Amino acid sequence: MTATLRRTGRTVPAFALALAGAGALVGSHVLRTDVPALAVPAPNPGWLAVAVALVAGAQLPMLRVRVGAGSLGFAWGESAIVILCVLLPAAWIPPVTLVGVGLARAIQAVTRPEYRRPGTALWGAAMLTLAGSASALAANLVTVTYRQPLTPRVAAALILAAAAYAAIGMVMVSRQVSHVHGERFGLVLRRANASKMPMIIGNVAVGLLAVVLYELNGRWLALLLPALWLLHQAYGYRLRVADERRSWQTFADATRQLNRLDGRAAAKAGIQGALRLLGGEWARLSVTGPDGRVYAYVGTPDGAVTACGPDEGEEAGTVARDLAVGGMRIGELRLRLRSTTRMGPRDQLVFAAYADALAAALHDAVTHHQLRAIGERSVRELSHDSLTGLANRTGFLTAGDAMLRELPAGTPVALLLLDLDHFKDVNDTLGHGAGDVLLQLTASRLTATVGHGELLARLGGDELALLLPLPDTAGGDPSDRSASGYPARPAYALARARQLAEIVAAPSEVAGVQLSVEASVGVVVAGAGTLDVTELLRRADVAMYEAKRGGSSVAWYDPARDRASTDRLSLLAEVREALASDDQFTLVMQPAVRLDGGVGVTGVEALVRWNHPRRGVLMPAEFVAVIEHSELLGDFTRYVLDRALAAAASWAAEQVEVAVAVNLSPRSLLDRALPGDVARLLARHGVPAERLVLEITETVVMSERAVIDDVLASLREMGVQLAVDDFGTGYSSLTFLTRVTVDEVKIDRDFVRRMVESAEVGAIVRTTVDLAHRLGLRVIAEGVETAEQRAALAELGCTGAQGFFFYPPLPPERVLEVLRELTTAPVIRLRQEDAG
Repeated sequence: MTATLRRTGRTVPAFALALAGAGALVGSHVLRTDVPALAVPAPNPGWLAVAVALVAGAQLPMLRVRVGAGSLGFAWGESAIVILCVLLPAAWIPPVTLVGVGLARAIQAVTRPEYRRPGTALWGAAMLTLAGSASALAANLVTVTYRQPLTPRVAAALILAAAAYAAIGMVMVSRQVSHVHGERFGLVLRRANASKMPMIIGNVAVGLLAVVLYELNGRWLALLLPALWLLHQAYGYRLRVADERRSWQTFADATRQLNRLDGRAAAKAGIQGALRLLGGEWARLSVTGPDGRVYAYVGTPDGAVTACGPDEGEEAGTVARDLAVGGMRIGELRLRLRSTTRMGPRDQLVFAAYADALAAALHDAVTHHQLRAIGERSVRELSHDSLTGLANRTGFLTAGDAMLRELPAGTPVALLLLDLDHFKDVNDTLGHGAGDVLLQLTASRLTATVGHGELLARLGGDELALLLPLPDTAGGDPSDRSASGYPARPAYALARARQLAEIVAAPSEVAGVQLSVEASVGVVVAGAGTLDVTELLRRADVAMYEAKRGGSSVAWYDPARDRASTDRLSLLAEVREALASDDQFTLVMQPAVRLDGGVGVTGVEALVRWNHPRRGVLMPAEFVAVIEHSELLGDFTRYVLDRALAAAASWAAEQVEVAVAVNLSPRSLLDRALPGDVARLLARHGVPAERLVLEITETVVMSERAVIDDVLASLREMGVQLAVDDFGTGYSSLTFLTRVTVDEVKIDRDFVRRMVESAEVGAIVRTTVDLAHRLGLRVIAEGVETAEQRAALAELGCTGAQGFFFYPPLPPERVLEVLRELTTAPVIRLRQEDAG
């Protein structure tokens, strides 16, 4: 057994030569002196020559197997040792082994370059000499084998000699290979044992067979030659198959490691794979990047890979392969071979195949990197504004919705929508380039104010938006709250909006001109999870245009001014469900108390409330406007009239005959079916027509006269009473009274509230009361809350009043008790008998 070793000057040859000589001398001396019984005369010189030839012949037909970066050589040494132990005295085995192995290496040096190195040849001779000495000693410790017939004891001694020879040889050679090539000793020894063991068994069998044939008749030994040749071929085939299997497994593992999406990682794996597959002192990989620069890496068998400078020059002892894909050169793989390594045709094919696989892997990694960069750039371009670098509308909607989902449900958030005023004038006067500069400057200023967790975007044109969660300290007037329960005018959000407006308005120089561009900011506040960013933007847009119309820099979102609110759409759908239910829309009643002396009531006003299952109790201002602009108005009007007349009928059953007043939408007077509906409801509940009062507003004069006149005439013919609500708040109060015949005038609560403090308002109320009296109408004041207001109205001769000073709106069952108390005095009719 031999190993391919590194040449290290003259140290190895000298050491190997000394080791070989010492092994031969020490072995011979020990065998002669320590075992006196073995001391025999020197054998015939002819037998010595035959023994030397036998050892040399056993070493010449060498079979090699690759182990990592090195290789091991297997021969017929075990067969020779078995025969030598019988052919020669034990003391002569070491020197004969030394001479025979040396002769074989000399012959091999003529035909095999790796044996031309003295160090390699002498090192192998030394190791085998020591192995031969140990084998002779081991055999003769069992029994003397020289010239002895092949008994079982002798056979056991010969087998032990062969085992000692093989074990020492494999251990020493494996240790040397692991040391020289950096391979793990255990791995090398296991692979050597797996490859060599069948040969050891066969070699021992051949040696024993030769001894048997020699004892029978020496001529029979000639029969061994064909058998030995066939056995040698079988050994070679088995080793080649095993070597090929290991090599392709290594190739598969190395190419599998190339499947990296990162170019640097692929380069490192490529270098380590080349060293593992082909051996070598180092490997260098040069790769030409997409930018034309050459990136180079060098690696060693210990696993270290570092960047280095590109070197395209030829180097002695290296092999190189261009890396190309589709005819395009992308780099080079260069491998520095060890002095003991010879790359044959098979290795050259493996090197070429591996280089092609590495080229494809590097090309794929570069392509993936480029595609990823293009994808990231495309994604950024889709979600970011190319001019300012801020998020665009798409990015703002995506990131904003994600931000709202991450916040705890109900967390107040504000959206500030900013629009530059007269930005078109900048483009028209200074050019679009100046407009772009102004936008960039504005975006830069606003970005500096953005805090953690806030999102700034340019939505397009001159619109920018800021989405931010409101801190715990943000708030507003607790009494001024939106339907969502959050402050409608949060101080923090409004302060930030004013801050943005001031930042934008700061003077700046654009195209050599000092500019101060103002901005309008719309503010909307909602709870996270209640609205998406699209709806917040729409509402902020409503507020922003309100700021532009009002001439102020900041405006908040007012649902009453939003005719396109999605909240209205959802509310309208919920109205349908409420009308189909019996417990959502309910009526409360507020009595109107006499002021002209005595105790009594002029009537009761029915007010509607919505007990919404999710939003809570809603006042009419929060839903009536939605109903008035929908096709549900007729159903809603009939619903309220039905409930009001049912209450009046229940009072009449208790001998309390009081009129009930119901507010009527101006659009209801455009419905020609209204008089018929009212007549059916009156008949259904058995309520006289004069106990129903329909309150209408002055806006009816602005509508289609013909339809309204017909509807009002039909109602009056039936005997239904009419009252004008909120009198004096419109632009045509006097015109209304000349066109529509009514029975009652109701003074608006705003006049009542200010009449005591304001002489002008007091004069208006006095004039209204006098006018009503002259027309024979009753006058009812709304919203009376103080004793001063009651006294002033009574002094003016107001017929009656209603408000919290007297009674708040009460449930129908509670109002009956109040009516019983108040109706101990006569009930005042709504129309005087002498009214003209």
